[in-house]
Amino acid sequence: MDMPEYARYQKLAEDRLQTLCETYLPEDSQVCRAARYSLMGGGKRVRAVLVLAVCDMLGGDIEAASWLAGAVEMLHAYSLIHDDLPCMDDDDFRRGRPSCHKQFGEATALLAGDALLTTAFEVIGDAPLSEQARTAAVQALAHGAGARGMVLGQELDIAWEGKPATDEVLRRIHRNKTGALINAAVQMGAAAADGTAEQRQALETFAYGLGLVFQIVDDVLDVTSTAEQLGKPIGSDAENGKTTFATLYGPEGAQRLAQQVNEEACTALNGFGPRAEFLRRMAGALLERKK
Repeated sequence: MDMPEYARYQKLAEDRLQTLCETYLPEDSQVCRAARYSLMGGGKRVRAVLVLAVCDMLGGDIEAASWLAGAVEMLHAYSLIHDDLPCMDDDDFRRGRPSCHKQFGEATALLAGDALLTTAFEVIGDAPLSEQARTAAVQALAHGAGARGMVLGQELDIAWEGKPATDEVLRRIHRNKTGALINAAVQMGAAAADGTAEQRQALETFAYGLGLVFQIVDDVLDVTSTAEQLGKPIGSDAENGKTTFATLYGPEGAQRLAQQVNEEACTALNGFGPRAEFLRRMAGALLERKK
């Protein structure tokens, strides 16, 4: 994304992740090397940037919040490692490189994901923030990633393989599979800045909308892009018999839906005024992304 603020937040997150790796993922362990391979293998760092941007918008300390940004990226990396396993989506490539289990073997990849999941919470516990902020961040991440969030989304996604799904079903799957972790990121940013309940509620509406847009665009790219552009296999949803927004509405119809959802999500930011301009522009960039 060609935005100076995005690059600044992204660099802060990358630098923090590097220092966290040195502390929490020592290279003398094969499992930790596999975890680092996936964690530091690139990516847009959307969730980390959201933590920092929300914290910044609310007047918080983004250096301290960078620990939370690192934690959410660790948890996201764990989810991708497990997503790629043969028992899940069975993908051989991620971000243009062999997926973790192809590079290190299934058992090591499984443990690397486990290590990243648990280390994420250790990082939050050690973050230089108030006890109240750390507790709120733990709750946000655990809720977003757990049995009432991302894991539920994964469960529903598997359950609906090979079955015709409606718009309502797809929205429920991806509210949990994608939106819940994006909401966790914005809530962690709000926690770092001691955001109010009213602010957190508005951010939740924005986050779930953003998560839905992100997924709709993913579905469109899966049928309109190339493996070289995306850095991962395309067409895997169709191979697995999954209904997507692109198959339900067609690529053009799905993109129009994404535009509508994006506008609704950004309306939730009205109460923040000009301070939310970066989040609005970031949402627009994610809507128009090509990879």
